[in-house]
Amino acid sequence: MLQTLYDHFWWDRLWLPVNLTWADLEDKDGRVYAKASDLYITLPLALVFLIIRYFFELYVATPLAALLNVKEKTRLRAPPNATLEHFYLTSGKQPKQVEVELLSRQSGLSSRQIERWFRRRRNQDRPSLLKKFREASWRFTFYLIAFVAGMAVIVDKPWFYDLRKVWEGYPIQSIVPSQYWYYIIELSFYWSLLFSIASDVKRKDFKEQIIHHVATIILLSFSWFANYVRAGTLIMALHDSSDYLLESAKMFNYAGWKNTCNNIFIVFALVFIVTRLVIMPFWILHCTLIYPLELYPAFFGYYFFNVMMAVLQMLHIFWAYFILRMAHKFITGKLVEDERSDREETESSEGEEAAAGAGAKSRLLANGHPILNNNHPKKD
Repeated sequence: MLQTLYDHFWWDRLWLPVNLTWADLEDKDGRVYAKASDLYITLPLALVFLIIRYFFELYVATPLAALLNVKEKTRLRAPPNATLEHFYLTSGKQPKQVEVELLSRQSGLSSRQIERWFRRRRNQDRPSLLKKFREASWRFTFYLIAFVAGMAVIVDKPWFYDLRKVWEGYPIQSIVPSQYWYYIIELSFYWSLLFSIASDVKRKDFKEQIIHHVATIILLSFSWFANYVRAGTLIMALHDSSDYLLESAKMFNYAGWKNTCNNIFIVFALVFIVTRLVIMPFWILHCTLIYPLELYPAFFGYYFFNVMMAVLQMLHIFWAYFILRMAHKFITGKLVEDERSDREETESSEGEEAAAGAGAKSRLLANGHPILNNNHPKKD
């Protein structure tokens, strides 16, 4: 039965144009073609990336945070309370008024004290500024290196300048070692992001991030074994062109370099809009939707690839909405923060003397992760 499923999955008619078989893509005459088995190494390499990330954050990002004077905001801790802790872990982090009154009777605390305890307890679970800085530093480093390396891989290729050449001779297109390693490294990195997403900083677009990582992994994997490699390298370089700018803006924000953060964000917004909302749909998607039909009739692989491309494009539109909204607030002089993040909750003015002075300022933080506004006094 497994063999039957395997044979059906790898049926030539699913993934290749008419009159072509997998035998046409076997290595011969010194020409090497992409094969699905090449991707097996990406899973162990993803674990290697996680190990490298651990040591990078420990020995590079942490000292860099200290050098840039990244300071953690003092948080008041919720006092130990078994009743409230049990409710927090089993029933929810934001009790309703009826539940607050019930907990008040069970614990002997006032409703105000119950609400205050849950505020502090929720804030305890929010990621620290150092954690966010280290995560941004790791992603910035990878995206920057990947973008530079990716451009080196494709800049001398004729299809970089003429998209019709992406499909010239398809699918009988051999690959070179630089394309192989570009794919393997990028795919391994996205696997590592998917493996670590549960422990990384969570934002409002958590589900969209999972969809993005899964769609990217599927798209890269399919484009490799179906030999959409030329299109795949263009797509990867296009995405990496703006990602490192966003991560660097986050780093400077956490360090309190407000002007630098704001300026980089504006550059990021421009690059994102141009690459994701202009080049991606009107050049790349046009290339993958229209040009193949000039050579072959549509087949399942053609539809599958472009559906995955459409999923990514919808995510680009989703994120562009937040980016444009933040850019509008910035241009109009309003305070701007990361629209994707949850706000850090402040203490009430009643009975919170330790937090009273900082309360108004801390409201500007979005899960400790603003993009264009921060509460650090330092300016570059």
